[in-house]
Amino acid sequence: MLLDWFTIAAQALNFLILVWLMKRFLYRPILQAIDTREKLIAKELAEAEAKRAEAKKERDDFQQRNEAFDRQRADLLSKAEAEVKVQRQQWLDAARQAADELTAKRQTALQTDARNLNEAILIRTRQEVFSIARKVLTDLATAKLEERMSEVFTRRLRELPADQKATLGDALKKSAEPAVVRTAFELATGSRAAIQNALNETFSAEIRVRFETAPDLVGGIELTAGGQLAGWNIAEYLADMEKRLAELLSAKAATVAQTMAPSPALKSA
Repeated sequence: MLLDWFTIAAQALNFLILVWLMKRFLYRPILQAIDTREKLIAKELAEAEAKRAEAKKERDDFQQRNEAFDRQRADLLSKAEAEVKVQRQQWLDAARQAADELTAKRQTALQTDARNLNEAILIRTRQEVFSIARKVLTDLATAKLEERMSEVFTRRLRELPADQKATLGDALKKSAEPAVVRTAFELATGSRAAIQNALNETFSAEIRVRFETAPDLVGGIELTAGGQLAGWNIAEYLADMEKRLAELLSAKAATVAQTMAPSPALKSA
């Protein structure tokens, strides 16, 4: 078989021209388009990565701000609770102090009222008793009563303790003024003589005596000399009654004050 070299050469030339044309007008634009597309995709991927990183940063910042806000809110709540607790305690202390002051004022007022009532009752009682005693003694004033009072006085004078008797004896002997014997009513001559004799015998000396009347004694006899006092009168019994009455009223006032005092549960509330 004979080969047609011209035809082969023409086909080869056609093939080469086709390849050149395809490379020139087909492959190169396609490759350029692919390259451009790859660059565009790479750029978009880079932008997307940058946006993702920025979004992640913004998310982290937002989360940090939320955490900071939570911490700040917790601190504010804790501070507010502490301030409320302190304020509440201050109010409770102020209320307790006010209650204590009110209680103290009430107790003081009760004690003052009780003391005033006590003093008023004592004064009134003493006045009434003295008035009644003075009236009774005035109605009963007889020689026999005066004689009996003198007997009681002289007996008590002789029964004085040794130390009191010695002190009174020195006062009677050293005093430049006469001893004073005071009675609620004027004594009869016999009663005066009995008292004078008792003094002379008791102190073994001639005692100068001046007799005086003193209605405030209510009943009884008092001897004073050089600042010393000895005697007997109804005022002693009245003073004892006054003391007992004062103790009774003080106990009553204390009971009332204790009743008015607030209970421990109220104080500790």
